[in-house]
Amino acid sequence: MTGTTPELACPIAPVVDVVFSRWTTPILWTLNEYGRQRFVELERRIATITPKVLTQRLRQMERDGLITRTYHAEVPPRVEYEISDLGRSLGPLFASLADWSPNLDKVEAARQAYDDRSRSSAR
Repeated sequence: MTGTTPELACPIAPVVDVVFSRWTTPILWTLNEYGRQRFVELERRIATITPKVLTQRLRQMERDGLITRTYHAEVPPRVEYEISDLGRSLGPLFASLADWSPNLDKVEAARQAYDDRSRSSAR
């Protein structure tokens, strides 16, 4: 019996890997909501991200074609990031997720019920 690659078993797995890594979604959301941003602006808007991680994610997202980076040869140099057309094409996906977000209350209730059952059975 031959093994099935993850991509064949679940064709959305590669999409999830690209779009839903820890910081990609907040960065894309920020660029979509606020437009072109400098590094420090992104850093301020996504307060919990470290500069090192932000740099890594921006580079990967530029490599993936989700954002564009514009370097302005000024003194001091200025670099701006903007969501690309490819990144913007994720809008309907994000809108669907936002539409689903009211279900998070049901997820929390299910977790609470599960935890209550687990505590009861552990006694």
